[in-house]
Amino acid sequence: MFTSQTSSFQESIDVDERDIDFDNEEFAGYSQKIQQINSYYAIYYYQSTSLTLLDTSLPSEAEPELRSYISRRLSKGALLGGMGNIATVELSVPEQAVGCYCCLLDQEKSPEQIEADGNGWVVCLLGESEKGLNLFRIELDKYVQGLQGSLTPEMQNLETYVRPYLNCWYEESVMHIHRVVQLLQANLGYLLHAALSHKLVEVTEADEKTKTDVARFIKAASLQGLVQENTTTASLCKAISEDSHTNLIIDCSTSPPTLTNAVSNRFCDDWIQAFLNATERFNPFLLRQILENFKLKAIQDMNNLKRFIRQAEMSHYALYRCCLFLQSCGNGDVLLQNAHAEHSSLPEACGIINVLEEFLGEQAQDTLY
Repeated sequence: MFTSQTSSFQESIDVDERDIDFDNEEFAGYSQKIQQINSYYAIYYYQSTSLTLLDTSLPSEAEPELRSYISRRLSKGALLGGMGNIATVELSVPEQAVGCYCCLLDQEKSPEQIEADGNGWVVCLLGESEKGLNLFRIELDKYVQGLQGSLTPEMQNLETYVRPYLNCWYEESVMHIHRVVQLLQANLGYLLHAALSHKLVEVTEADEKTKTDVARFIKAASLQGLVQENTTTASLCKAISEDSHTNLIIDCSTSPPTLTNAVSNRFCDDWIQAFLNATERFNPFLLRQILENFKLKAIQDMNNLKRFIRQAEMSHYALYRCCLFLQSCGNGDVLLQNAHAEHSSLPEACGIINVLEEFLGEQAQDTLY
């Protein structure tokens, strides 16, 4: 049973570029380091049935091809206001086929225009593959929606704001995980552990971009919203976050950064090398897939623990198996923390969790001697 558990864990870590996109070879070029990644953008003003190009970084021969594609999508009603759509498009660019994120941003209407056909802007972000961009859909949605308040039909701020903003889409929406891994290197396990255990992370002596990168990494690595939560779990997370003595502090005044209140475990540490390898390949899409696999494995272990706890209520042997599982998974402290919150209203389950916590405590003491 636990040999299978170890094998499953290793398969989770051993993400290959092929795992991201099984039906094409778009990631094959990442077998070696890549220092330059092509990304493009285009923005159009949409009025009734016509599209007017406002700005683009695409080659001149590729832009009409993209405009034709968008027109077809609009005529089919496939672009909905505020909702990003990702597909593969073939254009006259070196990559030939690229992922294309398109979003229609509706122009605000006056009361007398409510019944009129909608006007707005179509923002397109292009690069890599469809499946690669899908890994960053949330970030792309947020980035494009952040532009809406700055758009006007006249586009007086095109050169001063809109163009620089769109030029940075890849750096801001895709590369943040890569930058955080580069920042922390071998200390990344502490940040992964903090994300799983709801700890507050403070970044000091750093610019706002670095602080934002770390905050976004934690949000991407967190299980909040992906596991069953109740008011007790929320209260636990809030209590942990408000305990300043447990905050992970990352001091960027030194290189590498100095960490205070740093806690990790074997589970988190075992993932570090996979992240570092993907960073060396300069592959942000592989990095994101590894992060998703990390979360998936943590969720699977949480579900296994819940199943073992239910079984342990009726069987001492099941309790023994539960102890072995916690010992082998390397993530016992995080799993029990979440289990305690989720089972707080179930006395029998709490009793079993207390026994398991004592077992882990004894195991930790044994490793010191």
